[in-house]
Amino acid sequence: MAFIEVNDGTSLKNVQVVVEKGEGSDYKEPRVGTSIKVTGNAVEGRNNTVEINTTPDGITVFGDAPTDYPLQKKGCSLEFLRSIPHLRGRTNTFNAVWRVRSVLAAALHEFFQSNNYVYVNTPLITGSDCEGAGEMFQVTTNGYTTEFKSEEEYYANDFFGKKAGLSVSGQLEGEMAAMAMGKIYTFGPSFRAENSNTPKHLAEFWHIEPEVAFAELDDVIEIAEDMLKFVIGKLLEKCPDEIAFFDAHFEKGLKARLEELISHEFGRVTYTEAIKLLQESGEKFVYPVEWGCDLQTEHERYISEKVFKKAVFVTDYPKEIKSFYMKQNPDGKTVAAVDLLVPGVGEIIGGSEREYDYDKLIAAMKERNMNLDLYSDYLDLRKFGSVPHGGFGLGFERLIMYTTGMANIRDVILFPRTVGSIR
Repeated sequence: MAFIEVNDGTSLKNVQVVVEKGEGSDYKEPRVGTSIKVTGNAVEGRNNTVEINTTPDGITVFGDAPTDYPLQKKGCSLEFLRSIPHLRGRTNTFNAVWRVRSVLAAALHEFFQSNNYVYVNTPLITGSDCEGAGEMFQVTTNGYTTEFKSEEEYYANDFFGKKAGLSVSGQLEGEMAAMAMGKIYTFGPSFRAENSNTPKHLAEFWHIEPEVAFAELDDVIEIAEDMLKFVIGKLLEKCPDEIAFFDAHFEKGLKARLEELISHEFGRVTYTEAIKLLQESGEKFVYPVEWGCDLQTEHERYISEKVFKKAVFVTDYPKEIKSFYMKQNPDGKTVAAVDLLVPGVGEIIGGSEREYDYDKLIAAMKERNMNLDLYSDYLDLRKFGSVPHGGFGLGFERLIMYTTGMANIRDVILFPRTVGSIR
């Protein structure tokens, strides 16, 4: 007898093939990675599994795998597997990751569709920077040349006749859609030319961004909590084998952590209160804590893991460390912003109520020396029937990291795009 484990990608578990070689058989066992067709009888195996009984004549080799097939050995490191992204999906780990990614994506669409949101597709090529930080990839048809005498002449001769880049977010266009349809969401790629070679950053990542007309900060918080609980509940329901796999091999207690997260109300604290809690904690943080600083991952995790011991919303951040479009609070120092911090990761969602007062928005943009001409359409929304509205952004890859226990964002997307890497 000989035994072969086969998998066509439809489940995490393999199917065992039992080959009855017979006397004097010249049966040659296929190497790991070989593509085969098996014809035989399906029978009940151990633990209610299905096995296939066959003979050597029932096996047809479609594609052989020579001895230099990179996945011959078990226990390949994740770092090694990143060097062969075209093959790593054949491992149990990445089979499980891609399946979780698929289920989470479907669950996100189900949540928004069932709550009467309109799915919109915002442009990937844009003439304005949503975040106002300038970390955009340039889009051009002009190759290297010295024929242009100035930057203005260079862009005037480019495809669009002006400077263009890849979108860092669909939010600005999403706000325009929300002014027409009330409740919308986007789900697509975003691009950030941020020179951050960390386990949490990608140059190309996927973004979920709902935007709701007449929504204030409390509404944004409620939507974010409902969405996260819904999609994690769906994942636990539809991917028990995958969650058990990650629990066993990547993060002990993962399933219990996810079940705990969705079993109770999330916490809530203002930024000012959070700073006080950090200062009085007695902890020695790598990054000093003072009012006005941007919370680092170590601060975020301390708040969610040590203080609240659950997911927590932090609200009302200093306006200097948040984006220009966030609504200014009456105190003149903070904005109606919110970040959701979760144990084990830190920030996973960032959102706000948007500034809908024309004069206040203009003032905030001028403080940042932004080119108002690039945002004329966006400013029109504050001139023609402006309404309170808000929304948030969820980094899809960070959600996958959180729900699988995968520690590096490069391991939750098919082909990661990072600094110096375009394979």
